[in-house]
Amino acid sequence: MANVPKDLMYSKEHEWVQRMGNGQVRVGITDFAQRQLGDIVFVELPKVGDRFDVGRAFGSVESVKAVSELYMPVAGTIVAVNVDMNDDPEMINQDPYDGWMIEITLAKASDTDNLLSAAQYEAYLSEEAD
Repeated sequence: MANVPKDLMYSKEHEWVQRMGNGQVRVGITDFAQRQLGDIVFVELPKVGDRFDVGRAFGSVESVKAVSELYMPVAGTIVAVNVDMNDDPEMINQDPYDGWMIEITLAKASDTDNLLSAAQYEAYLSEEAD
């Protein structure tokens, strides 16, 4: 079973969201997603200052198996990008919750209301497995 930290929120596209305070969140992909992808070899991320709506692709992850789009779980402006991913994309495989991708200033704090709790995400994963 995938590791699903209880203190994070989740999207159905398998991104995790961590509240940082001051209207900002940190985003990465879940343990389930990185297991599905396999060995990650390249990550394409947006630039600081880029703005995205919920559901828009903000980058991609390339693994030995496939290239997968990354989707914004919330609307907002990119305020930080994990530049370590450029040289060490496999950090996602080592620990997807330490291997964060972007930090965002939320356009609306209520966007996080549409995300899943850890329990809801685990139930969603169980449904997908059936």
